[in-house]
Amino acid sequence: MSRAEVRSLCGELGITPEWLKRRALPFQVEARHLAPVGLGTDGRDKLLHRPAARAWLKMRAAAAKEGIELQLVSAFRSYAFQAALIRSKLQRGVPLDEVLCVNAPPGYSEHHLGHAVDIGSSDCGPLDEVFEQTAAFGWLTQHAGSYGFVMSYPRGNAQGFLYEPWHWCWCASLAAKQDSTPDDDED
Repeated sequence: MSRAEVRSLCGELGITPEWLKRRALPFQVEARHLAPVGLGTDGRDKLLHRPAARAWLKMRAAAAKEGIELQLVSAFRSYAFQAALIRSKLQRGVPLDEVLCVNAPPGYSEHHLGHAVDIGSSDCGPLDEVFEQTAAFGWLTQHAGSYGFVMSYPRGNAQGFLYEPWHWCWCASLAAKQDSTPDDDED
């Protein structure tokens, strides 16, 4: 789907060019080379961009070794899937401004890149701010950067999204920096 088609899709949802300009979200290209990373909490196969997939699987395994379960709630999303999420909320009567505090417009979600994961814990429901009180969140706060992941939407984030302690994005530049430093576990 071209940028023009994505802009048209946004228009169909009531997302104006002025809104896009005001929020200054970067356009995100849909990933093409995806790898499976297991089932999500919804029972569906989840995919990530290959390097992000490798990092996610390593990070999840490292957490598991310490007795921490990182549940995969969401990963790659296509433009069409993102639009469907927004349409569904609008059809339920949620105002567009409220929806856009939680969901990025199609073409502007980190999930399109195949780099973002929404992570859950059996200690709370999915996509709940209470996630910040779980052992999984504590582990991520201490260790996710070692695998190239950062929490994208802390409180008061510049992008205008609500606080999302569950949303973590793999950053190639951070991962490269981590790969270039010696591992503490190596002799």
